[in-house]
Amino acid sequence: MTDTPHLPPGLMVSAPASGTGKTTVMLGLLRALVEDGLAVQPFKSGPDYIDPAFHRAATGRASFNLDTWAMGAPVFEAIAARAQGADLCVAEGSMGLYDGVATRGLSGFGASAETARAMGWPVVLVLDVGGQAQSAAATALGFQTYDPGLPFAGVILNRVASPRHERLIRLGMERAGVRVLGALPRRGDLTLPERHLGLIQAAEHPDLETAIAGYAAFLRAHVDLAAITAAARGTAQSRPGALPPPPAQRIALAWDTAFSFAYPHLLEGWRAGGAEIVPFSPLADEPPDPAADLVWLPGGYPELHAGRLAAAGRFMAGLRAHAETARGRGEGGVRLGPGAWL
Repeated sequence: MTDTPHLPPGLMVSAPASGTGKTTVMLGLLRALVEDGLAVQPFKSGPDYIDPAFHRAATGRASFNLDTWAMGAPVFEAIAARAQGADLCVAEGSMGLYDGVATRGLSGFGASAETARAMGWPVVLVLDVGGQAQSAAATALGFQTYDPGLPFAGVILNRVASPRHERLIRLGMERAGVRVLGALPRRGDLTLPERHLGLIQAAEHPDLETAIAGYAAFLRAHVDLAAITAAARGTAQSRPGALPPPPAQRIALAWDTAFSFAYPHLLEGWRAGGAEIVPFSPLADEPPDPAADLVWLPGGYPELHAGRLAAAGRFMAGLRAHAETARGRGEGGVRLGPGAWL
């Protein structure tokens, strides 16, 4: 339809691989743009529960996942429509820009490049240039030209060792015709704490606000924010679409640092469908609402709190009482007791 409104312009922040500093660059960029007065809608490409919580801390807006492998076009477009009312969309890629799965899913292979192409978002490539100089341009050029249909905004050089190092890299980028949007000096403190599945959760960070403010100041000092904002584009339109409906009318949702892996679009879809979500904390030994039609234990890190959960008598009794008469769902192999899994 010709009167279908377009979504705000956007960018995809991606990298050649994991471990390049992409998330810290993303958080600094988000906060710096918010400080400049922009309403920034964050997104995460691919299945990730942890990064969106950091995005929310940086922007004050819920961050939504877009996944071409797991989502058909109607759900993908309904989630993208969450950007209505924002000035700018900024999405964070997962793994490398072109990394996906081998078998096609509902609408693609799950690569960040597919998300960017579907939304018309140019790519900002975060490039770790440690241990190389002009050769970094060959990597950047390969990513810029690998998919001719994918718009490419330029690169942010990360972990630059010295002014001389930066000059050499820029010479290579100029020769390759790759735009440099910023150069970040190497700093050992620009890292986020990690554990076996990736970053720790945002709620567990000892001083997340100070960290994000520091990232923003660092980005502001070393990247061209005006050029990055000006590079934002978007061709996707805001089409009507339905988010996943609620699985029950009254849902008791476990929600604390042990159980927190629930996608924002699911919770929003449940509420839009008329469901009442009643949160409770197993770590605080709170039982689920006895009037709930469904108890939902999302994934998370319950194994880190095994002793505390095992001693949560009110929670365990309430959960077992619910299981006798109604439904429950646990994600990620949630164990309720000896020999019992949900």
